[in-house]
Amino acid sequence: MRTIHRIALVLVIIGAINWGLIGFFRYDLVASIFGGQTAGISRFIYALVGLSGLICLPLLFEPSRDVEVERDTRGLRNVNYGTEFGEETDLTDIRDYSERKKSEEKK
Repeated sequence: MRTIHRIALVLVIIGAINWGLIGFFRYDLVASIFGGQTAGISRFIYALVGLSGLICLPLLFEPSRDVEVERDTRGLRNVNYGTEFGEETDLTDIRDYSERKKSEEKK
């Protein structure tokens, strides 16, 4: 990304934060720092933020770049189904358990 786009993006983010403060709290940060909305410097900042939004507009239509990520697949084949909290219940003899339970109920 070119330097002008980075600067424009920073100004757009500042503008978004300012609009968020206006929307949520009715507090205009730029106006309070630079002496009101009609002050020359405040109007200049507002104009810079607006121009920055126009500069960032082509970034919206730029195709996304695919980023290749190297993955370490060496450990993926050694799957451990155990838990780290203790032993799991052995459910291999479920028939024997149900028969034992029935015999206990008959007694």
